[in-house]
Amino acid sequence: MKIFNIIWGILFIIFAGLQYNDPDPYIWVPIYLFGAGCCLLAASGRFYKKTYIFGIFLYLVYAAYLFFDKNGVINWATEHHGENIAGSMKATKPWIEETREFFGLFLLIVVLLINYFYAARKKA
Repeated sequence: MKIFNIIWGILFIIFAGLQYNDPDPYIWVPIYLFGAGCCLLAASGRFYKKTYIFGIFLYLVYAAYLFFDKNGVINWATEHHGENIAGSMKATKPWIEETREFFGLFLLIVVLLINYFYAARKKA
């Protein structure tokens, strides 16, 4: 778990840095840094289940919003037939940005869930 959390902690720090030129970095930099902090604490053996639950809850709410938003994931999948969202770094269409953000949240949720269940199993 230590290597898993070090890798994801570093990746989330990089993701936060890449948000510098994003339209809303004030939202995404803290989102990714929170995930990085959780991972780096877990890498040092400190697991905080309540913190994971808090992050997972917030990320799920925001992911649901991005999923159902008029320019969200459903719109991308149905109206734009799953058009390539990774072809260019610049998001020229609104559904590209929203869908990328959704998948970023999805990664964060999965990593926090893994840490939560690991911590729960470890204390049992």
